[in-house]
Amino acid sequence: MLLRLAAERRVLFLGGKGGVGKTTLASAGALAAARAGRRVLVVSTDPAHNLGHLWDRRIGDRPTTLDAGADGGVLRGLEIDPDATTDQHLRDVGRSLRRLMPAHLAGEVDRHMELSRRSPGTHEAALLERITELVEQGREEHDLLVFDTAPSGHTARMMALPELMTAWTDGLLQRRERSRRLGAARRGLDGDHGDRILGSSAPRDPLEERDEEIRAILLRRRDRLAGLRAVLTDAEICSFAIVLAAERLPVLETIALHEELTRTGVDVGALVVNKRSPADRGDFLARRHAVEAEHLGTLREALPAVPLQEVPLGEEDVVGPAALERFAALL
Repeated sequence: MLLRLAAERRVLFLGGKGGVGKTTLASAGALAAARAGRRVLVVSTDPAHNLGHLWDRRIGDRPTTLDAGADGGVLRGLEIDPDATTDQHLRDVGRSLRRLMPAHLAGEVDRHMELSRRSPGTHEAALLERITELVEQGREEHDLLVFDTAPSGHTARMMALPELMTAWTDGLLQRRERSRRLGAARRGLDGDHGDRILGSSAPRDPLEERDEEIRAILLRRRDRLAGLRAVLTDAEICSFAIVLAAERLPVLETIALHEELTRTGVDVGALVVNKRSPADRGDFLARRHAVEAEHLGTLREALPAVPLQEVPLGEEDVVGPAALERFAALL
């Protein structure tokens, strides 16, 4: 089921409670797609990265080749560096502010940016910018993007951010438009527009030029966020697989995450139950299997329409390409 999603979509997110095996499943699905001839990029958005540990090699903030598949397929990996991403985001915002503000306020801009580094939401905004960039550029260079995300609560907020930020930006644009109209009406009453109507070549008001540049920046931001949201909510392009263990808390968290994602408009294409205990390996595991079945009954009752896949508990740690290939065979 997970492999079918990886074969049919251009963007695939994996999320769920911490410690359930999201990175392993993301890597195995990405590897299988690359071996089938697709150009794949697997991206870790979790600040506590496990991608490099899983592949037993260093993976940085730029695409690193992990495996060369058949028929031109290739798998690359990337771990988003939260500090570098935040630094770049603040540099970009600071550059725009310094260009728009009077020169004597440059110091104030720098102080504001430094305070913003520790403000709530700064990391999320920076991460959203980076994901937007990866979705825009990555789909030009890859056939499939696989995102290995942070635990459920963080991921749910991140998936909702494009809609929230688009609405917020639209609100700013509407307020700026009302302000512009009021300013134009005031100048009309004051008689300040006569020379322009007669074709005078008088220079434009610097404040008007600044306002137009701010509006252009907001429009570009809104359009980029709207583009990301269009991808995230297009079930033919993008899907989300929730990974969980057959335990009470992961099941309840999965039900809550599914509700958040569907409210946001994101397609949940699969529930993947990882490390399912066998029923035929002794009394202890048989009892464990029965307990897990009760929890999965709760999950099926709550989410009957979402396809569910069970992945058996393995006998070995999954580390490196060979182990991932064996693990992918279970999918």
